[in-house]
Amino acid sequence: MNDLADLLTPEGRTLLDEVRGTAPADELAVATRLRREHPAELVSAALGQARLRQRAAAKFGAEDAERMFFTPNGVEQSTRASVATYRAERLKALGVTSLADLCCGIGGDAIALARAGIRVLAVDRDPATAAVARANADALGLTGLIEVREADVTEVDTSGYDAVFVDPARRGGRGRIFDPEAYSPPLSWAVGAARKASRAAALKVAPGVPHEAVPADAEAEWISDAGDVKEAVLWFGTEPGAVRATLLPGPRTLLGKGLPDPQVRPVGRYLYEPDGAVIRAHLVAEVAEQLDGGLVDPTIAYITADERHVTPYAAAYEITDQLPFSVKKLKALLRERGVGTLTVKKRGSAVEPEELRKKVKPQGPGSATVFLTRVAGAPTMLLGHPA
Repeated sequence: MNDLADLLTPEGRTLLDEVRGTAPADELAVATRLRREHPAELVSAALGQARLRQRAAAKFGAEDAERMFFTPNGVEQSTRASVATYRAERLKALGVTSLADLCCGIGGDAIALARAGIRVLAVDRDPATAAVARANADALGLTGLIEVREADVTEVDTSGYDAVFVDPARRGGRGRIFDPEAYSPPLSWAVGAARKASRAAALKVAPGVPHEAVPADAEAEWISDAGDVKEAVLWFGTEPGAVRATLLPGPRTLLGKGLPDPQVRPVGRYLYEPDGAVIRAHLVAEVAEQLDGGLVDPTIAYITADERHVTPYAAAYEITDQLPFSVKKLKALLRERGVGTLTVKKRGSAVEPEELRKKVKPQGPGSATVFLTRVAGAPTMLLGHPA
């Protein structure tokens, strides 16, 4: 908090401007020069903040990140701006005009909500984190819509707000927490807070949340951004029992229809790799139906079909070869084809891609993708290329 307070002074802001974009290799020289005219602690704080801003640019965009303030945990755990914007727009479409953002962190979601025109009460019990959230609301000109409060979220009265958003802490002293009841606050408390909201509520949970932990009156949504699964959200006040996978940018949303598992069939000409959000949402059957395809194995989320179909929910590959798993056979085939650039994908295989690449030593002008998987229970290699 002392670092933040110092950085918010005119001298601190001047230093932040001076160290913007400093490369790691240049930090020592820059620090040495600046410490001739500024306190050493302030110079260190400015350089540390510059590093955090550079890291945060991937989540928030360079323009916002260069104006915002961060903590190491804040950069790591905050919601990516594209995901926060999507969620804010969905809340706005539900008619939400005011919202209590509980466990607000450094304010990433509050910023997106305010930019959607929603009045936000942003609450966090950690004084340093709340101070950063307040500084960010000010830095982005959103103090008229964001009130930051340092408090225990379990003691906050949310009755004056249309909606509630809860982002429980999912990391502890030993790393990630997988039991939803070990979140802080626990998922059961967050569900209770959500049910009190007059219009809608959203609870951010880990993508690996067990489906059986989803309350019957909630909608479950898994979100990916550029192919990477980012989070799951439990929605209240929308469609109870609905399951969806949403892909960003877009958004493109696949709604579950409760289909049975796809049939297993022989490998066809094409192999489809579903988006991670589709897999997490257990909607592989919905994609297989779109593709008129089946599974290569009952336990593997690879879809195969005889014809090429275009879908945003899966990446397509044309398969040229199917072989029993054998490093020797793969090495010979790659040499025969002149493959020097090899992409290794795996599902249902214990083989590490880098280890395989070292063993087969691909050389040549060609490129290929090899899938290490199981086909009808047998370890198999499928060779092909993006369709």
